[in-house]
Amino acid sequence: MIILVTGCCGFIGSHLCENLLKNNIYEKVIGLDNLDPYYDVNIKLSNLAILQKYENFTFLQENIIHSQSIYKYKPDVICHLASLAGVRNSIDKPKDYCRVNIEGFINILEQCKSENTNKKIKIVFASSSSVYGNNTKIPFKETDEINKINSPYAASKKCMETLAQTYNQLYNLNIIGLRFFTVYGPRGRPDMAPYKFIKNIIEDKVIKKYGTGNTFRDYTYIDDIIKGIVNSLLYNLEGFRIYNLGNNKRISLNQFIETCEKVTNKKAIIEEIENQKGDVNGTCADITKSQKELDYLPKTKLEEGLMKLYDYLYKCLF
Repeated sequence: MIILVTGCCGFIGSHLCENLLKNNIYEKVIGLDNLDPYYDVNIKLSNLAILQKYENFTFLQENIIHSQSIYKYKPDVICHLASLAGVRNSIDKPKDYCRVNIEGFINILEQCKSENTNKKIKIVFASSSSVYGNNTKIPFKETDEINKINSPYAASKKCMETLAQTYNQLYNLNIIGLRFFTVYGPRGRPDMAPYKFIKNIIEDKVIKKYGTGNTFRDYTYIDDIIKGIVNSLLYNLEGFRIYNLGNNKRISLNQFIETCEKVTNKKAIIEEIENQKGDVNGTCADITKSQKELDYLPKTKLEEGLMKLYDYLYKCLF
């Protein structure tokens, strides 16, 4: 069987491809990425170098808006992780998020619609905990209303979910959407708090704390997320499903900073600034459904995961 993974050079995409290749889960892994410069492209090229060591890996440098890779390679499974990320960046560039995240996903769905007449294609795609927006009922459950969207990024992910459901109803495509909750770990995105905070504490640089530190997130270690994605890829699915992939733990920003200080054995230099437009007060996943149907069981505690991130960043820096 052949799998196409979009966003293969990114944080989650590169870890997923590496796992699939190491464990020979598919005969061929095709990775697609346009090497977008949203953050340092050298990080993505370094991730790509890890994957290109495997003989059954093929890399395509293409944009998901225009790529015809599904027509050309006829994969059995698509894991669509390529999207423009970043809540705050989407406030400044909303049109880019509509074009890449929504139009790009439609391109993939349209190709799958055509190919689905020849064989049953399975699609797994990345949604986000951001779709819950300013919901106050905690933890977030897949059946909760998602009508309090707080950023163009979140809106684009909600739209992707709606499109997935529509294409399932119209064309009988089998589709799983995964709502990720604040994924962190080695090779993580440099614009996210876990990477920035650990790196800045190591280098004795200021970290910016938004608000009083009482906001909270559900931090999920990369290995746990990858296990959830792989299980969803192998799940015998019929229809359209949405799953939370989180850690089911509320960690306040103040707790998070304290844990970063503990693993680095250094005090953080903190600048407190006001909350940013687009941010939400808190996220926490109800993972009952994914535990039951995907055998998803996150095991990595925050301190353990941050220690692995610290070890990775320390080696990169020194």
